Amino acid sequence: MFRYCCFCHTPGSAVLLVFKQRLFYYRIWDEQIKIIGLSLFLMATRAKQLLLKYVNKVWNGVVNVGVLPAMPYVESRRTKLLNLLALPCIPFMIFYAIVNFIQDRPVLAILNLANALSALMVFAMHRWRMYLGARLVLIGANLLIYTFTGMFFHNGAQYFLLNILVIAILVNDNVRVVIGLSLVIIAAHLFILFFPQPAIFGAPVPEERVWSNVATALLFVILALFFFKSIQSDYEREIEGQRHALTVMNRDKERLFSVVAHDIRSPIATLDALLEQFRSGLLNGEEMQAATAVLHDRVSQLSGTLDNLLRWSARGMQGIQMTPRNFLLLPLLGEVTRFFEPVTQQKKIQTDIRIGADTVLYADRDQISVVLRNLFSNAVKFSFSGGSVNITAEEQDDQVAIIITDHGMGMDAERLKKMFHGPQDPAYGTVGERGAGVGLLLCTEFVRQNKGMIDVESAPGKGTRFTVWLPKGSNA
Repeated sequence: MFRYCCFCHTPGSAVLLVFKQRLFYYRIWDEQIKIIGLSLFLMATRAKQLLLKYVNKVWNGVVNVGVLPAMPYVESRRTKLLNLLALPCIPFMIFYAIVNFIQDRPVLAILNLANALSALMVFAMHRWRMYLGARLVLIGANLLIYTFTGMFFHNGAQYFLLNILVIAILVNDNVRVVIGLSLVIIAAHLFILFFPQPAIFGAPVPEERVWSNVATALLFVILALFFFKSIQSDYEREIEGQRHALTVMNRDKERLFSVVAHDIRSPIATLDALLEQFRSGLLNGEEMQAATAVLHDRVSQLSGTLDNLLRWSARGMQGIQMTPRNFLLLPLLGEVTRFFEPVTQQKKIQTDIRIGADTVLYADRDQISVVLRNLFSNAVKFSFSGGSVNITAEEQDDQVAIIITDHGMGMDAERLKKMFHGPQDPAYGTVGERGAGVGLLLCTEFVRQNKGMIDVESAPGKGTRFTVWLPKGSNA
């Protein structure tokens, strides 16, 4: 013990201890420097994002002055084109006005300021929704100013008349107006080229300025044509989007027709059978009374079905849309099974429902009602007389598995493989019931829209088991 303590207090061990302490502090400082650097980097990135967001917001606010959501697509793009052409004119014209004042060309400077003022008026008139006036101001003022400056200052302004010509063609639909403006602009251009006037209002601009004006004018022409091309491309995409939306709406209408056919067919078949028995005199007095009560129930049920379909139709005017909410599963299954009571009684099929009274789903109730009616209808249709249909539900994490099992005809592997991949050939039930061949496709689509899954297991002669997974709801 004594030798160990003496060794620990030797000078070498003290130096080593100090070295370790300093190394420890250096590591802490290095980590702190890294943290500070990372914080500064994140702050700079965030500031850059906010700045870009603000600049983008300001830019969009300026170039979309006067553009309203309800405006026709082409008209909104024309308004935006004028804003884009007027925007750079303001700083350029103010800059040239200052230069011309300094270089002793006051008249040209005043005309530059007038040009900038006409560009400002375009924004003001667009904001006040005076769209035609804005076009007249921009085209008319620039036509007069460029013609005058080109004639008396020889500054190459005639090439800016090409911009006016392009704008006149792009923003006007009236052929006579376009032809008239085109002839006036072409005449002004030719007059400047072949009949130049003496520079009586000030010295001509330097040759370098002329080249700069010509290059700027041609650049504006290119930008205007490029924007027009983008308008055409956007318009084509807009048309394609509308075509796609129309296709989706037509597909939804077909689904609604399928729902109508499926939900009305069963009550109508029951009514037809009862009326046929009445007509044939096959029922005695007591049976007639019982059948009358059944007939009343079926008519009331059919009335409720029609009310549901009217509500579906109203919702389907903008395409089939979901309205998910929490609802109890057991009452819905009670409605479904009562809907098919005449058929189950006729085929003497027992329905065994084993579902907790507090089982809640979060989905579109109307769509899930259609799904369960389709699946229960198939189970009854393909069950043998005297058979049974079992309905159970199991909660698994955030899902509820609804299982509908029959012990009837079943299906072979080939039919199972094609079941969810297109309309099927209508199949006949155990007593000749005929289907439409689209019910399961509709069920699959509705289950998918409600963020669920559907699965099927079947074997010929052993029955079929459908399992539907849907989001679990809340009792709150």
